[in-house]
Amino acid sequence: FHLASTEGARDVAAREFFVDYRKTAMKPSEVLTHISVPMCREHEYMMGIKQSRRRDDDIAIVTAALRVQLEPSEGGVFRVVEAGLGYGGVDKTPTFAKLTEAALVGKEWTRADIVDIARTKLAEDINLKPDAPGGMVKYRQTLVTSFFYKFFLHVCAKIGSGEVAAEEQSAIEDAHRPLSHGRQSFQTKEGEKAVNFPVRHAAGEMQVTGEALYTDDVPVTPNTLYGAFLKSTHASAKISIDFEALREEALAFPGVVELVTAQDIPGENQVGPVFQDEELFAEKEVVYVGQPIAVVLASSHDHAQFAANKLERSSALTYDTEGREPIITIEQAIAHGSFFSDKIKPPRTIDTGEVDAAMEGSEHTLSGEVHIDAQEHFYLETNVTLAAPGEGQEMEILSSSQNPSRTQYVVAKTLGVDANRVVVRVKRMGGGFGGKETRSIFISAASAVAATKVNAPVRITLDRNVDMLISGTRHPFLYRYKAGFSAAGKIDALDITLYGNAGFSLDLSVGVLERGVYHVQNAYHIPHVRAVGVLCKTNRASNTAFRGFGGPQAMFACETMVDQIAQFLKKPTPEIQRLNLYKDGAVTHYKMTLKDCYLPRMWAEIMESAEYAQRRASVDKFNATHKWKKRGLAVIPTMYGMSFTVKFLNQAGALVHLFTDGSVAVSHGGAEMGQGLHTKMMQVAAKALGIPVEWVHITETATDKVANASPTAASVSSDLNGLAIVDACEQLNKRLAPYKEKYPEKGWRDLLMAAYLDRVNLSANGFYATPDVASFFLSGGKPFNYFCYGIGVTEVEIDCLTGDYFIPRADILMDVGESLNPAIDIGQIEGAFVQGTGLFTLEQVVYFRNGRLFTRGPGSYKIPTANDVPVDFRVSLLADARNHRPTPYSSKGVGEPPLFLASSVLFAIKDAIRGARSDNGLDGDFRLDSPATCERIRNACGDMFVEQFKDKHTEW
Repeated sequence: FHLASTEGARDVAAREFFVDYRKTAMKPSEVLTHISVPMCREHEYMMGIKQSRRRDDDIAIVTAALRVQLEPSEGGVFRVVEAGLGYGGVDKTPTFAKLTEAALVGKEWTRADIVDIARTKLAEDINLKPDAPGGMVKYRQTLVTSFFYKFFLHVCAKIGSGEVAAEEQSAIEDAHRPLSHGRQSFQTKEGEKAVNFPVRHAAGEMQVTGEALYTDDVPVTPNTLYGAFLKSTHASAKISIDFEALREEALAFPGVVELVTAQDIPGENQVGPVFQDEELFAEKEVVYVGQPIAVVLASSHDHAQFAANKLERSSALTYDTEGREPIITIEQAIAHGSFFSDKIKPPRTIDTGEVDAAMEGSEHTLSGEVHIDAQEHFYLETNVTLAAPGEGQEMEILSSSQNPSRTQYVVAKTLGVDANRVVVRVKRMGGGFGGKETRSIFISAASAVAATKVNAPVRITLDRNVDMLISGTRHPFLYRYKAGFSAAGKIDALDITLYGNAGFSLDLSVGVLERGVYHVQNAYHIPHVRAVGVLCKTNRASNTAFRGFGGPQAMFACETMVDQIAQFLKKPTPEIQRLNLYKDGAVTHYKMTLKDCYLPRMWAEIMESAEYAQRRASVDKFNATHKWKKRGLAVIPTMYGMSFTVKFLNQAGALVHLFTDGSVAVSHGGAEMGQGLHTKMMQVAAKALGIPVEWVHITETATDKVANASPTAASVSSDLNGLAIVDACEQLNKRLAPYKEKYPEKGWRDLLMAAYLDRVNLSANGFYATPDVASFFLSGGKPFNYFCYGIGVTEVEIDCLTGDYFIPRADILMDVGESLNPAIDIGQIEGAFVQGTGLFTLEQVVYFRNGRLFTRGPGSYKIPTANDVPVDFRVSLLADARNHRPTPYSSKGVGEPPLFLASSVLFAIKDAIRGARSDNGLDGDFRLDSPATCERIRNACGDMFVEQFKDKHTEW
């Protein structure tokens, strides 16, 4: 490093440049003029390597710059003259393995002389303590030696020493991932242009050009104020607030206009969407880090956020944590008996058949336990609300919400007014995934309370770190199970307990738990089932809805069990899966008889189209000839129940206006969040009215147009709102029928004008309620309208020395009935698979023991990027699969069902790891929790580098 100042110039070696965390050897008066990187000399070899959580666009967990200078000696061998081994990510500054460097000098560059010495000395040079910052101690320690081994092989190959066996060659091959490509296959009907046709997303062009308006883009009046939450810094404490002193302190900050607290709420300080167990602003107790205590109002967002952050350390806030230890994990909740059992009546338990007797009579039994972690929604648009007071007690809410109706009622309650004074509008969301079904509501309520106090519009837009801190995640689950099965692999009995981490309040956790209990069988018929659901109360932000709503977690436990049975019986896992697949006429453990169950047909189709047998043989051949790279292949089916599991939510309304110029305006209760709902509803209206799709326009979602709408969730918004639109259109068609008969020569516009001149109502209010559905737990009813089926086949390749992986190919066959829009449906399938890949392999929510969330932004929390998409991605919609249940034009919903198919990535990884473990003499089953991160992949391989540090602490 070449430094210069007015006092002169000097050079500092790289080893001496970094002196402390974020501190260098540069003096305040110096500047860095340039960096010199010398060329390698003869017989000098250099290698740079890093491992991060994600393959691309990510900082390193551990990085290394490894260099060695060799000289030829007798017998054609090379001796080490000089070595430089630098590592990052193992201390607060780059670390040089000085003992190892010294030990290598003079040694012959052979396996016998180098590898064992390096392993021993590197462990002395870099010896991470169990509580080392950054966690992952065992993994980071293993990477240090694994990186050196890669370097050793790299140099051996360069000098032609013959030390690199053919099966080890893959360890030093450059990582190369081709560009992704895909195939999409679907069926259409000849001549059909409205439905069952790939119509372009109605707002697609506006979204990609930036012209589409989101809530934060809406122009505001000059008197608009901006809010930011003052949040709790403790996870469990009694709190004492000097409201007057806190307000005075807030007003002293630049731009701050007002402080809004629980004392300013005109109505009730309760915002629980289902259960009344959640305060809008904390008054006497805080139960998670980030809990809102107040809202700071200022002239700009930055002013408000700055003041709110500073006020978190105000002396006007006093916390008493005596005798209170935060409960963060499911295991802690179980140990402390911290459950919501008293609020869940009846218990969410299903006991079908004779489980104990069947277990006793089974040829084999086994038990297991598996955990699946949380997942952050990471929608592109964070939660945002603009609340504008009107005359009298009126309040208009513009919100990024999946649930305008519930937002309306909660805001009205906190303001102490009737719901008819509150109007909630949603133009579109920048993603939701369930995270804006209920967790957006308290932000709207806080904005409305603040707007009421100052009688001016208030906008609250959450920064990403705040949104991640307070809005909750997918529910983590712990499963403990026992299975009884035959020697052939037929599963006779399942006894499983589901422990879900609800967070501090119930929110939608009961529904999430219910769906988990329904889906513990995934796609398999098991005659005797006992499924016991338990919700744990912890000091975390309240966990909430997320694409799949508890189903993917439960199905993951089921597939883990099936895989464990296959390993026990020493049979291929697909053999056990196929043997137990549901068939038409089978009865589920919640007493539903299956009709139009396409699973056996789909299994046969995809095993052929995905070339499973050939690829299985290819994977086995690859693994036999590669020691440090392994491939894996997995098949995963899914059977997803379609309906809200609460009966009253299975209803929808729509308002259709016909204008005399021939155009049509449609309002319905569903909200657009990029999933293409409005586009599909345009198609449904066009089909029902017999007009081109281009003549239909969908207006914004608003509570004064369609009242009491159910949330846009459960993958049934197209079903419910579509049939409500059909109902309205049929009313209009009936009114127009006399004019079509009287004027057969007239076109659409002339017919509308004729009807208008005769004073015919050209507006209609449609309604639909799903028949024959009811809660199994509350009434013993049928919880689902129908099922979506899917099967995925995925191949992966892992690097056994680092835990890195990529997906060479994924095949998906999905049943969506007769698709309303194949292009949108395939996009949903592809997106769900990639998001599911994040759930099962990449995304890891990390809390500190004191309840503070570590993963509060893209720097520490990793979602999939373009290079995590399968290289060869093939998606097919099942042909000739008409849905005979009532839905718009025999279609099926698609948003949630495909997500679980991404677990095939995890199980393919597990298959690949099994190949590595077999090479290392480790046979039999092993536990692989979700997500299968690079850390877990590496540590599961069981080679000599992992075993060296087996006593080290493993994870965060």
